[in-house]
Amino acid sequence: MICGIDEAGRGPLAGPLVVAGVVFKKRIYKLDDSKNLTTDEREKLYERIVTASHYHIVIIESDQIDTYGLSVCIAKSLKEIVSRIEADRYIFDGNSRFGVRHVEPIIKADQSVKEVMAASILAKVTRDRIMCELDKLYPQYGFCRHKGYGTKDHIEAIKNHGLCPIHRKSFRPKALQPTLF
Repeated sequence: MICGIDEAGRGPLAGPLVVAGVVFKKRIYKLDDSKNLTTDEREKLYERIVTASHYHIVIIESDQIDTYGLSVCIAKSLKEIVSRIEADRYIFDGNSRFGVRHVEPIIKADQSVKEVMAASILAKVTRDRIMCELDKLYPQYGFCRHKGYGTKDHIEAIKNHGLCPIHRKSFRPKALQPTLF
């Protein structure tokens, strides 16, 4: 029995990190890496995955990422999933197990392991939904459009409005750094 694990939100300037773990109770068809699916396809698959699996989703807020760092937060999430989901193998998409025993990292597992594909979808849909809700609180940033990533529009919004409470203060993109000239 495999528990697939993947994350969404490792690199954005704002919003949470979301890590999901999935073990299938029954087979799900038409899975793919969440990045290869449309929003509608992800939403439909999300509902099928939730009903056809044992899963656990960990949400780490931006202030926790600022306090402890991304690696510690990922490790904490992996430990929580391993403690909550029973499986023979825990496959994590990536090249590091972040020091967590029992976790097996596989590069591009979200393209080859169905359980990791499912975890990718749960993490991405959960994070996208959160960012669209946060867009209602902070409409001047356009979070529902760019999901907190460092797009040109997002950088401009930060320049115009400053950082808001969900921005990762420890993330400092070059576009926001003062210049020497």
